[in-house]
Amino acid sequence: MTRVSTGVVRRRRHKRLLKQTKGHKGGRHRLFRQANESLLHALSYAYAHRKEKKGDMRRLWNIRINAAARANGTTYSKLVHGLKLAGISINRKMLSDLAVSDPEAFTEIAAQAKEQIEAIGV
Repeated sequence: MTRVSTGVVRRRRHKRLLKQTKGHKGGRHRLFRQANESLLHALSYAYAHRKEKKGDMRRLWNIRINAAARANGTTYSKLVHGLKLAGISINRKMLSDLAVSDPEAFTEIAAQAKEQIEAIGV
């Protein structure tokens, strides 16, 4: 009888990989070699972009805070400086959420920051 080195094991491994590349274009989801390379790249991009997403979100929060701050007659940098002087420790994510969902509360916070800035005379 002839020896089969990796019959079932290899097929199972190939099928699992091809299942993961479902949705990739062309041979990249049909042919094992191309699919393997495609999957390696896809996984590395996914890892890198999970890290990038954190910076993207912080930039979005800053843009939202700046827009809301300017609507209240100040700038982002002055608002953040005023908050620090006022001893209000609220992170950018929460500030951004307030700016979008509860503008009145954001206006109150911005007013306190502006008072602190005016108090030191900047």
